[in-house]
Amino acid sequence: MALSTRVWGAGKLLLLGGALVLTYVLFAAAAMRLALRTRDVIVPSLDGRTVNEASASLAQAGLNLKVEEARRIDPKVPAGHILAQDPQAGAHTRRERGVKVWVSAGPRATMVPALVGESPRTAELELRQDGLLLAGVVEFRSAEYAADVVVSQEPPAKTNSAQVALLVNRGERGTSYVMPDLIGVNGDRAADLLRSRGFRVSVVGDHPYPGVPAGIVLRQRPAGGFQVAPGDPISLEVSR
Repeated sequence: MALSTRVWGAGKLLLLGGALVLTYVLFAAAAMRLALRTRDVIVPSLDGRTVNEASASLAQAGLNLKVEEARRIDPKVPAGHILAQDPQAGAHTRRERGVKVWVSAGPRATMVPALVGESPRTAELELRQDGLLLAGVVEFRSAEYAADVVVSQEPPAKTNSAQVALLVNRGERGTSYVMPDLIGVNGDRAADLLRSRGFRVSVVGDHPYPGVPAGIVLRQRPAGGFQVAPGDPISLEVSR
C-alpha cells in the first residue's frame, strides 16, 4: 500500500512538472510572438517627399533611410524629391530596418526645337520625340496669322529646357450662332440639324428616366444662350 502510494505521488509530481513545463513553453511562445509583433512597423509613404522629410518620417517609425546615390531623371517629380522606395508604403517590416529610396534628378534639360509655324500636332510629336514635356497650349483666333499653327513658344528655340508652352492660332472665327435650348426636344433630330450646320455633335445616354420618353434631351453642353460656331463640339445627353 505504501509503495503504491509513493508511485502515485511520483506520478502526480511528474504530471504537475509536465504541466508546468508546457505552461512555460506556451507563455514563452506567446511572449516571443508578442515581442516580434511589437517590433513590426508599417512602412510610411515617402513618394514626393524630400530626403530630410523622408528621414524624419522613417525615424518616427523606427526605421532608417538609405538613399541610392544615382539619381533618376523624371519629368514629373521635382529634383531632390523621392520617386520610388523599397519596401513599398504599407508593407510590414522590423524596426531598425532600412528603407531604400531613389531620388529624382528632375526633368532632363534638352535643346528646344523651333516649333513656330508647325501644326499643334507636329509640334507635340517633336516635343515627345525629344523627351520634352508640353507644359500647355493657349489658343486664340486671329486673321493675322495662318490658322491652326504655332505662332509662339516659350521658351524660344535653341534654349535648354525640360518643357515648352505653345501659343496656337485657330483662325478667325466665322459665322457664329446662339446655342438654342434643346432640353425636352428629340435628341436625334436636334443632332441632325446641328450637324447639317457644321457642328460636331455627340449624343450620349445609357439609362431611362422616369416619365421621360426615350430619346429626349435631358442635358446639353454648351448650355442654351452660349455663342457657338461651326466645328465646335456639342454634347447632348438623352434618356434611353
